[in-house]
Amino acid sequence: MKSYDIVVLGSGPGGYVAAIKAAQLGKKVAIIEKESLGGVCLNWGCIPTKTLLKNAKVYKYVQHALDYGVVVDGKVSVDWSKMLARKNKVVKQLTGGVAGLLKKNKVDVYMGVGKVLSKNKLEVNGETLETKNLILATGASPLTPPIPGLKEGLQTGFVKTSKEMLDTESIPEELVIIGGGVIGVEFATIFSAMSKKVTIIEKLDGILPTVDDDVRDKYAQILSKDGIQLLTSAEVKTIGKDSVTYLKDGKETTIKASTVLLSIGMKPNSEGLEVLNLKMDRASVVTNEKLETSVSGVYAIGDLNGKYMLAHVASTEGLVAVENICGHKTTMDYTQIPSAIYGSPEIGMIGLTEKEAKAQGKDYKVSTFPLAANGRSLGENEPNGFIKIIFDKKYGEVLGAHMLAYNASELLGEIGVTMKLEGTAEEIAQTIHAHPTLSEIILEASHGFDGKPIHM
Repeated sequence: MKSYDIVVLGSGPGGYVAAIKAAQLGKKVAIIEKESLGGVCLNWGCIPTKTLLKNAKVYKYVQHALDYGVVVDGKVSVDWSKMLARKNKVVKQLTGGVAGLLKKNKVDVYMGVGKVLSKNKLEVNGETLETKNLILATGASPLTPPIPGLKEGLQTGFVKTSKEMLDTESIPEELVIIGGGVIGVEFATIFSAMSKKVTIIEKLDGILPTVDDDVRDKYAQILSKDGIQLLTSAEVKTIGKDSVTYLKDGKETTIKASTVLLSIGMKPNSEGLEVLNLKMDRASVVTNEKLETSVSGVYAIGDLNGKYMLAHVASTEGLVAVENICGHKTTMDYTQIPSAIYGSPEIGMIGLTEKEAKAQGKDYKVSTFPLAANGRSLGENEPNGFIKIIFDKKYGEVLGAHMLAYNASELLGEIGVTMKLEGTAEEIAQTIHAHPTLSEIILEASHGFDGKPIHM
């Protein structure tokens, strides 16, 4: 029997980061992975979808090349197999990098299904491992609601989850997406850019329910303009062999589909952990700010604890868990989590939405600035969108920021650092920003706290 200081179950962005950090801090570490190093994010989530989104964006650029004074002779078309090959190449490079980092840091890697026997013992490939501490990083899987015809559709391949969609052999001519969340919207962007018919069916009264209302409403308009049909307040009733039937406004309607994408959310992979008798919140493992579970020596990070299903949150939780195991007093702060939606344009958000600020009784002020008044945006031919910053009215401290803009995700770092340092509108306004840059929209919105943006 091999003994370890820490065994990590799952090698996603939470698990592999935790394992590397623990090894760097001098611990003897093992990591167990049942499928592919890097987990969902690197293999079937964040990275492959962003790669395909770039492919789609390039295709869209070429279609509109004349807008930039570039003449393209001949027909512009898509080679889906080459798009998939590029996606697979990027994934292989990154997962290979993870394997190299684990090896370099002397982390023992076990490829196989890990079975938890107790908080101190696991079994993998018939071998028993003993550990002083256990970090659970088992991730999540797509939810599958009891819709008539769904099970059969998944079996035949007519219905796909995001995992299967990333390796679909051909571009669907008529794609119906069940769920208007982040996954659904990103896939809609990929395939609608290729001039395919895309329909999103969302049960709630709007897509992207966690996004600030102003950003969400404008984004929905852009998606509709791009030809994506948005059916909100609509419930899927049945799935046929080549169709989907939904109920909206009391009326059932059937639409044709060549492929159906199921993307209504994810469920934590907590099956098999029952032997630990952990405190649970439905399928999620309950953790505190140190990522400790109700069982001493057992930690749960990433999608498994259900707090934020985001790769960068999982990675940070992994670091926090390891530092606590190593005797440091580190806690997780969930009030300043950045997140992004990689459509065209992107959505970037951090901190409170205006609705949340209002619900919490904050005395706040909102300042906005449009991309149409930003020189870099016009030069890039990306005038759609705006920034909205929510400031504390008394001190001007940043409470939240929400952006609809190309490369919005890249601006989140500046806002995040400002919030971490309790920065104010005045301090941002006094910080010289390079010109012309997209980041000037942050500067302009900050000028708007006390008066008006300069260029509007």
